[in-house]
Amino acid sequence: MSAVAIVMFFVVCGLLMLGYPVAFTLAGVALLFGLLGLGVGAFGVPELLDLPSRLFGVMNNETLMAVPLFVLMGVVLERARIAEDLLESMASALGRLHGGMLVAVVLVGGLMAASTGIVGATVVTLGLLSLPTLLKRGFDPSLATGTIAASGTLGQIIPPSIILVLLGDVLSSAYQQAQLAQGLFSTQSVSVGDLFIGAVVPGLLLVMLYVGYVIAVAWRRPEAAPPVTDLPPLSWRRLLIGLSAPLLLILAVLGSIIGGVATPTEAAAVGGMGAILMAAARGGLTWAGLRDCGERTAGISAMVFMILIGASMFSMVFNAYGGDALVHDLLTALPGGAFGAMLVVMLLMFVLGFILDFIEITFVIVPIVAPPLLMLGLDPVWLGVMIALNLQTSFLTPPFGFALFYLRGVSPPEVTTAAIYRGAMPFIALQLLLLGLVAAFPWLATGLAAAVR
Repeated sequence: MSAVAIVMFFVVCGLLMLGYPVAFTLAGVALLFGLLGLGVGAFGVPELLDLPSRLFGVMNNETLMAVPLFVLMGVVLERARIAEDLLESMASALGRLHGGMLVAVVLVGGLMAASTGIVGATVVTLGLLSLPTLLKRGFDPSLATGTIAASGTLGQIIPPSIILVLLGDVLSSAYQQAQLAQGLFSTQSVSVGDLFIGAVVPGLLLVMLYVGYVIAVAWRRPEAAPPVTDLPPLSWRRLLIGLSAPLLLILAVLGSIIGGVATPTEAAAVGGMGAILMAAARGGLTWAGLRDCGERTAGISAMVFMILIGASMFSMVFNAYGGDALVHDLLTALPGGAFGAMLVVMLLMFVLGFILDFIEITFVIVPIVAPPLLMLGLDPVWLGVMIALNLQTSFLTPPFGFALFYLRGVSPPEVTTAAIYRGAMPFIALQLLLLGLVAAFPWLATGLAAAVR
């Protein structure tokens, strides 16, 4: 019956590549193969009757309550136009240097990532604010678009990232499965807070790699990133005011989590309320605007939870066919032990990132491969950070990289899609370089978490 599980997996991937909605594809395939299993006697009705309790567990999960709260924080900050003031101030401070405007874009992207965690909003905002100026000043289109798209994806790895919240929940369940499968009953688990702490150092390193690359290109090809001399003088007051909002939110959210004062869900609530108060104080949020933020938050959150429900149905039927045992046997039989299994999984996720988005991979692939990898002795925090770094590439890898789509939508007509793709390639290489560094030096992901504990 494990062959049916393989067929089920490829059917889902095929339908997703055809463009069918993720949530309904997962749920529909699970229902179809579940009825097939009942018909051929692969499993009985009691297995399927477990579905309501699984769905109730999803909706009753306190960890996942952080998702709509972090989304609300992001959409409110986007509407308050904090990024616009911050980018203008950073540009005034750095723009007169070769490549300084691009360094400003990267730094603003990192700050917005640490205070919003929403990739699409950051890419669109940076594209609208900086791309016309960069092109007008003679910057290389590929370099400019690549920097903007890559800076926007920093929200994928820098906490409070939505993907880290989702990965934390999935890996927590996978860790418990791995423990029970080995006859262990340890109360220690992996949490969203652990992943947040583990991703801090890799996230900062990625910002440094981006800045170093931009400076290196500006030094080797000065004409590709010329200095901008007609900028308004730097206003330290405006810079400090622009920095205060994201830095206060970073301190409130990440500081409370790292300090053990609040759980990620509690910190998300503080961040959401803090964003509303900051936006209101700046005069950037009316009652109509707040209602719009609420509607956007509800739409994004409903999409995430519908996918999660569909994925829960899929994994239940997949495991009922013996798919979990099949994947475990396959990974443990690979040469190289844990290293070989991890290498194959990372390659699989990177390739799937060309055609699937991070939510689909998180909810379909990770629950299948994570328990066997954890049973091989891998550290769950290190594994979560590695997966998050790998999934970050899916935003930049053509043809379906969402950051490329977002930027294409706000780019002037003279910027070609090929130029955007070319610009993204060096930054994908930098992401893979960081992935290799974290693989070679696991303490980059686990050191801070171990120190906080």
